[in-house]
Order: sequence, then structure tokens, then C-alpha cells
Amino acid sequence: MAGAGGGGCPAGSNDFQWCFSQVKGAIDEDVAEADIISTVEFNYSGDLLATGDKGGRVVIFQREQEVPILKPMDLMVEASPRRIFANAHTYHINSISVNSDHETYLSADDLRINLWHLEITDRSFNIVDIKPANMEELTEVITAAEFHPHQCNVFVYSSSKGTIRLCDMRSSALCDRHSKFFEEPEDPSSRSFFSEIISSISDVKFSHSGRYMMTRDYLSVKVWDLNMESRPVETHQVHEYLRSKLCSLYENDCIFDKFECCWNGSDSAIMTGSYNNFFRMFDRDTRRDVTLEASRESSKPRASLKPRKVCTGGKRKKDEISVDSLDFNKKILHTAWHPADNVIAVAATNNLYIFQDKIN
Repeated sequence: MAGAGGGGCPAGSNDFQWCFSQVKGAIDEDVAEADIISTVEFNYSGDLLATGDKGGRVVIFQREQEVPILKPMDLMVEASPRRIFANAHTYHINSISVNSDHETYLSADDLRINLWHLEITDRSFNIVDIKPANMEELTEVITAAEFHPHQCNVFVYSSSKGTIRLCDMRSSALCDRHSKFFEEPEDPSSRSFFSEIISSISDVKFSHSGRYMMTRDYLSVKVWDLNMESRPVETHQVHEYLRSKLCSLYENDCIFDKFECCWNGSDSAIMTGSYNNFFRMFDRDTRRDVTLEASRESSKPRASLKPRKVCTGGKRKKDEISVDSLDFNKKILHTAWHPADNVIAVAATNNLYIFQDKIN
């Protein structure tokens, strides 16, 4: 990959020993809005890595098995739209998911989910519509949606109320009535003014196997078994130390940040972002977790990433950082994991960092 090393240990070998590979981006402190990375994703084989930014640009990196370094090159390929699917959404699109049938895909906004055929550009079929007759009665919005990786008739969508609905297109043409409803009841003793905001789900992802799905809310990542709707089978705290900072995070609008999450190739580990350019990894088998940092200071060739720890009070150890010192302007919202190898891509504002397992 122009920027990532080849090879790597099997995707199931998660010892969280990572080293720096490459970084692509500008060093400027003043980042233009158009330069902020808005998405990062590997293709199905992992040979290509694409990033998109808020300026509407797409950059594609290709994996090279020998001399894996970033080289400036003249533009050889210019992307041009082959099809334009227009006039189907009133609100901003938050999700696009291609179906496993390779013929259709869905697009979702705050209130509707539409089903498209890849060969038909002038019309779509509405499969979910939660818009009330009176907009003053609106109590929740759709936050993310995705097709099942193997069952072309099944998809899920999450909401700002912290719920997930699994729908089966075989049961009804309009999937306003879900097949399964996933929600974890809130503990009344811990309810606060911010409860509804931090319970909003910002991302939902099926596992590669299709048995599980993962959801990300503001403070945690949860793994759900599709056969159990009552509660998640795993809950991983991403940055619980921010619970005491919710008031200030509300005042600076950070509490509305939408963090994404991703699986590794074997579904044995998950990754998501945090503040201060930190990102978190969780091993589902051993229940070990680690906090790592994407920064240019530690971006030396083959340099090992050192685990970071956040101190919430009392005396701070040498390698710890105080929660009061975290930079909330530096945030990792988008991450991607190679489908087969232990190679990850992390978007930190306008910089793309690529890391590989230390064993390689």
C-alpha cells in the first residue's frame, strides 16, 4: 500500500503490538474545513485504501508488496461519476451500504431509508420512513444503517434514542415494523440531563460472520448477538473518564461528535476513536484493551506505539496524561482495519496514519 507495509500476522493474533508505517497529510495547525477527512475504508481485498474529505475529494492508496513507502506521483487517474443518483433525500445522507446481492444498495438520512438498484438512477424505493405527520412530534432520528453481509434481505438501522432495529424486507415492502428490536434498558439511578444525548448511536456495523453487530455510542462500544435482543453480550468502555466532563463537552458541542467503529478481519478485535488523537482497541477473547495515539511526534519509521493512559485524579504517573490536559479538538472519528492483515488506518482530522503489527 502506498503508505502501508505488506504481510502481517493473522488477523486473529491480537497482541496489540503496533508500529508506525506511514502518515499522509498536512502539518498545518490551521486546518481548512474542506481538508478534514470524513471517511476511511479498505476495499474487500485490502489492496486499496480510500479516504474522502469534506471538500468532496477521494484519494485512493494502492498496496505495494515491496518498498512500502509513500512517493509523490503525478495524477494518473481522475475520478469521474459514472452514475448520479439524485433527488431522493431531503436531509443529509448519513449511511450508504451495498447489498450482498451486488445489485442493490441503501441510502439513509435522518428520517428515511431508500433502496436503490445500481442500474437505475432516476428512482428508488422507500423502505423505512419515520417522519411523523407533525414534525413537532418527532422524537428520534435515524443515525446509521447497514445491510447484513450475507443475507440480502436483512438490514439494521440505529437511532438517536440508542435503539437498533433489524428489518427483513421479505416480511413487508415498507419496513416500518422491525423484525427485532435491540435496546439496553437504562439504569434509573444513573440517569442525568445528558443520558439521552450520550445514548445516541453514532455507528452500527455487522461482524464479518454476520452473527454479531457492534454499536458505538458516545462513551462505549457494544457488541450484540443477533439472537438476543434484551442486552448486549459485550460492553467496552471507550473513555469513561469523560463522564465527569459531560457538561463542558456539551458546551463546546463535542458531545455530539459521531465516532465510528470497525472489526478486524476475524471479528476477534474491535477499534474505535477518541479524543487527543487517541484510538482504542479491544480484544474480545482476552478482554484486554489498549489506548494508542496517532501523532507525528511518534511517527518514526517502524517506531513502536506505546500504550497511553489517562489519569483522572491524584498523582499522575510519568507516562500518564491528565484528563484535564486532553485536546478535544484532536479527535479520531474514522478508523479502518484491513480485512485480512493487521494493518489499520486512522484518520486524525486532516492526517491519515497507517500502522501495522509489530511482528511484521
